[in-house]
Amino acid sequence: MNRPSGVAAIGYGATPYYKRGQSPHAERKLLLMAIDEAARMGGIDAADIDGFVSYGADLEDGPRLTAPLGTKELRWSSLVWGGGGGGSAGAIAQAEAAILSSQAETVVVYRATAESTSGRLSSAVIQGVFGAQYRAHGIDSPVQALALRTQRILEGAGVPRSALSAIARASYFHANHNPGAVGEAIELTEEMYEQSRLVVDPVRLFDSSRENDAAAAIIFTSAERAKDLTDKPIHLLASAYGADGPRWGEMDENHEPYIASSQASAGRRIWARTGLGPSDIDVMQLYVNFTGPPVSAIIDLGFCTAESAGEFLTFENLIAPNGVLPINTSGGDMAEGFLHGMGNAVEAVRQLRGESSNPVPGAKTCFVSGGPISELSSAALFSTEPLD
Repeated sequence: MNRPSGVAAIGYGATPYYKRGQSPHAERKLLLMAIDEAARMGGIDAADIDGFVSYGADLEDGPRLTAPLGTKELRWSSLVWGGGGGGSAGAIAQAEAAILSSQAETVVVYRATAESTSGRLSSAVIQGVFGAQYRAHGIDSPVQALALRTQRILEGAGVPRSALSAIARASYFHANHNPGAVGEAIELTEEMYEQSRLVVDPVRLFDSSRENDAAAAIIFTSAERAKDLTDKPIHLLASAYGADGPRWGEMDENHEPYIASSQASAGRRIWARTGLGPSDIDVMQLYVNFTGPPVSAIIDLGFCTAESAGEFLTFENLIAPNGVLPINTSGGDMAEGFLHGMGNAVEAVRQLRGESSNPVPGAKTCFVSGGPISELSSAALFSTEPLD
């Protein structure tokens, strides 16, 4: 049997974003609803899914899902290690590996969380990432650690605060046009942003994402098979995950350089695999738990430098339809809803299928950045066409 030459997304599904603790359904039911929706879009029976991949300590592992889905054969089940949303595109990379190696034929990548099932998301992050060495120095939440890095971005690298504001305002601008976004009704002005309360200096309220109960899923298969299942296959050109060494990984705020994201390694491999670069990207779905790390990611991926960040990262440049690099066209983690970055991958597929609430005219490529400040982070590049 010939191995596949490429991988494509054939369908996606997502539940509404509920305020944490307020989902009317348990976590697994949310996930099954999302998978069923993705299977219907992809023109397959959910029972034909033979591979399952998630990340972020998701409790809904593949073997638990086989009975309710009626799985005919389980051939792949894996979880990406690493804190936060760093594994969001990493899970896509594992699906790609499974399909290209013929370990599995139809793989679903997903994330689900509901407070009634698995508790507070922030508590899980604290328990999994922030150990005694953090608490000994008074740091017991993600926002405190990321505030330190954000301050270094502003003062050490000289990036203006306007860059943070632009990311927040662009996210909410797109949410204003998305009926499913939790931030749909919030018209975030520069004045509102600046007057919002400090959470941890320099991080303000509108620099911060929120927790939600939700689930989302994308189904992947070979590019050859995808064209027979849907008239809108979205091709995965490349995916990668990891971190630069030797001082990345669990280094407890001793990363070098401290202002950097962990996107450089994955980004280099994406560009090398595809022969593409920042100038070839039409739209970007950027993980934003707080606004500081994505600024570093955009710099490390080569879209701008620290010196030019203030000029490049403006509200006008980051919004659809005509921005230089529209980001988070569903509202993203900040304003559509927070699902550890899985919603960003769904929006990438949605955008390239022409189904986004904020379409970018003629968009052919979409870059997904996963967890740019996590100890392990990831990236994926989607296109309406396969590589030549």
